[in-house]
Amino acid sequence: MTNTTDAVPAASAPPLDAAPEGTPLYVHLPFCAAKCHYCDFFSVPDEGQDIDGMIAAILVEARHRAPRRPRTVFFGGGTPSLLSAPQLRTLMDGLDELSDWRDSAKEVTAECNPESLDEDKARALLDLGVPRLSIGFQSLHDETLKLFGRVHSVDDSFRAYEAARAAGVRHLNLDMIYAVPDQTAESWETDLSRVLDLGPNHLSAYNLTFEEDTRFKRWLDRGRLEKAPEEVELAMFDATRRLNAEHGLLAYEISNHAAAGEECEHNLNYWRNGAYVGIGPGAVSKVGTARGGNPRGIAPYLRRIQKEGHATQWREDPAPMARLAETWWLGLRLAAGLTAAEARGRAACPAVDESEDPAVAVAEELRGHDLLERTDAGRYRLTARGLPLADGVAKSFLNALDV
Repeated sequence: MTNTTDAVPAASAPPLDAAPEGTPLYVHLPFCAAKCHYCDFFSVPDEGQDIDGMIAAILVEARHRAPRRPRTVFFGGGTPSLLSAPQLRTLMDGLDELSDWRDSAKEVTAECNPESLDEDKARALLDLGVPRLSIGFQSLHDETLKLFGRVHSVDDSFRAYEAARAAGVRHLNLDMIYAVPDQTAESWETDLSRVLDLGPNHLSAYNLTFEEDTRFKRWLDRGRLEKAPEEVELAMFDATRRLNAEHGLLAYEISNHAAAGEECEHNLNYWRNGAYVGIGPGAVSKVGTARGGNPRGIAPYLRRIQKEGHATQWREDPAPMARLAETWWLGLRLAAGLTAAEARGRAACPAVDESEDPAVAVAEELRGHDLLERTDAGRYRLTARGLPLADGVAKSFLNALDV
C-alpha cells in the first residue's frame, strides 16, 4: 500500500481499543499434523509442541482482549480438532468465563481435519457448545492429497463426515480445492457431485492459489508445478456454481455455497468489513478503523503474552480512501453486492454526496464494461462476466483510490 496507513513499528505497537460487546471472535490454534504445501496461514506441526501452554497463553490474551458476548465465534487454525477433548474443554470453558460466548453466540464453528475427527470428538465439540463444524476434504484423490501435504486419505474424509452426522452435528461445511495441476473439468464435476451427494449444509470450493512463502509457490517458480489453464479454471468455476445450485446450495459468495439459512455469519462479517477480534499466534483484529496482528511464531507470541498480556506486533490505521476501496473489494464478493451508501458507512468515511464518491465513478465504469450491474435498489453486483474476474474488479477500486 502507498500513502494509506500510519503503521506502528513492531517494537512499539499498542493493542487496539477494546472491542464493543457482541464483536465476533476468532481463535487461532496453530497446530497441525503436518503443514499443507499450499497453506500460507500460520501453522506448525504439533509434534513436540506445548499445546497446554498455548491454551494457557490464549486465555491470558483473551482476558485482555476478548469481546464480551460475541455474536459469532470461530475456532480456526491450524487444526482445532487436533486438540484432545480435555484440552478443548479447558480452552472453551476458559473463554466462556471471560466472554460469556455460550450464552451470546448465534453461530460457533470449529475447523476440523478428517484424521482428527471421529464420533467421540464431534460429540465432545457439540457438548462444549460448537454446533457447526467445517471439515477439510480438499480432494477425492489420495495422490492429490499427498501432493497437498495432507495426512488423511479419501476414506478418512468420508468416515469423518459420517462420524459428525452420527454424533448429531446438524451444521456441516465441507472444503474442496479445484484447478489442481492436471485436473480436468470432468473429473472435478465427478468429485464435486460425490461430495454434494453427502448432503452438506455448506460447501466452500476454492480455486487453488500459489501464495508467497509456500512450498507450492516455490515448486511453481521452479517449474515443478504448472497452473491449470485459464479455460479449465473457468469451466470448473461454472460447474461448481451449477452443481451446488442443483443440490440446493446457492453461491452467496464467490467461493461459498449454502442452503437457505446456513450461510456462515462469521465470514459474512468479514466480507461486510465489520469489526472482529482475533486471538492466538498470527491472528488479526479490526476494531473501529484500526487493524492489528499478532506474531506469526510460537516463541514471539508467548514472549509478548508473558510481557504485555497481549501480543499485538503490528498496527495500522488505513486512510479513508483505502478503507473505502477495501470495503468495495470485500463487498462485491457477495452475491448481494452492496450500495455506495453501505460502503461509505462500513468504511467509516466522511459523509459525502454520492455524486462526489470516487468509488461510484469506478463502479459505473466497470458497469459500462459489463463487469458490474446496478439493481433498481442501487446495489452493485458482479455480473456473470465479472464473477470469474472478481480479483481484477477489486484491483480497479484499489488502484483508482490510490491504495
